[in-house]
Amino acid sequence: MRGRIALIAFGLAFIGAIVALMAWAQARSGGAPGQFAIKARLGEVRVSPEPAPDFTLELFQDGTLTLSSLRGSVVMIDFWASWCPPCRQEAALLEAVYREYRPKGVEFVGVDVWDDPQEARAFIRKFGITYPNGIDGSGKIAIDYGVTGIPEKMFVDREGTLVQRFVGPMNESTLKEVLDGLLSQ
Repeated sequence: MRGRIALIAFGLAFIGAIVALMAWAQARSGGAPGQFAIKARLGEVRVSPEPAPDFTLELFQDGTLTLSSLRGSVVMIDFWASWCPPCRQEAALLEAVYREYRPKGVEFVGVDVWDDPQEARAFIRKFGITYPNGIDGSGKIAIDYGVTGIPEKMFVDREGTLVQRFVGPMNESTLKEVLDGLLSQ
């Protein structure tokens, strides 16, 4: 009898823990029905427009680049790594969109994180990436931008304001829609 009561108590405690976890996840999702926080982490993440943290990036192509030197252009900052499967899947797309949009006043900057520099260089060669890329060896840039995973993209308007953020890979139409919207401002 005592064992049966203990089993029932354990079962009720387990169910209570599951209910509490689901309530916590629902609260983290902003109350959107059916949208738990884990799912809400992919795609567009709302940001309050604020000055984009300036950084200096040691480029794989030699030299350095500062974000502030790109003021006047729309900038997409891509946080990536060579070992990241979604980064590999979207690499050719990002390069193609960069080539199409650069003449319109758009700059892309790749920030390699949590990676081996030799593997990163091989990734850049393999996918024919021509936009500026460098490694964030200390992780400072990723920390300053609050990067939670890769790939992750930050969009900066012509005045240097961080206006949009996307977690996970982007498809072509979404990427172009964001860039066109920023160019029209």
